[in-house]
Amino acid sequence: MLRRILVCLAVLAGTVPAPAAVAQEDEGALWRRLQAGGHVLVIRHAATDPGVGDPPGFTLADCASQRNLSAAGRADAQALGAAFKRHRVPVGQVLSSRWCRCIDTARLAFGRVETAPMLDSGMADDDTARQRKLASLRAAVAAYRGGANLVLVTHDVNIRALTGDRLAQGEMVVATPKGDGSLAVVGRLGVPRSEDAARSM
Repeated sequence: MLRRILVCLAVLAGTVPAPAAVAQEDEGALWRRLQAGGHVLVIRHAATDPGVGDPPGFTLADCASQRNLSAAGRADAQALGAAFKRHRVPVGQVLSSRWCRCIDTARLAFGRVETAPMLDSGMADDDTARQRKLASLRAAVAAYRGGANLVLVTHDVNIRALTGDRLAQGEMVVATPKGDGSLAVVGRLGVPRSEDAARSM
């Protein structure tokens, strides 16, 4: 009771959003939305080996020089693909950052991928470069005409810039595209359990 009173007082004071402002559709409703197509899925790459960023001197041409998917991350990516099949979600274009952990997530989940520099990690970008990348991404979303869902596999820093959401590795944002290429977030889906992959094979 005390906690409820404190939350209500905080809402009235404008210090936290009202519950209705942060309400999201439940998981079942989100999967049903995706079955109809026409959405944008922004996916953070699956779980990686420990660390943040990449080792000094890494190169995009050499996956061994980067921070890569862990065994659990590879299993999670496969489980993601299994969940899409199980829910009969139509997948259109699959675009990914050129970082190997993103490419591998997309390929393990969907069996195909196109790399797109606009989805590359913006961790080292200055504000000008970050805005340029964001503008390119919004232009690509606005130009997309497929009836199936558009999939974007990228990094935490990019997802925060695009949607304002902070995702765990392997999580995804479900959004509807606006005319200017910006996204209206409908909800988010967690990492599918890895054993789902085995059940759907």
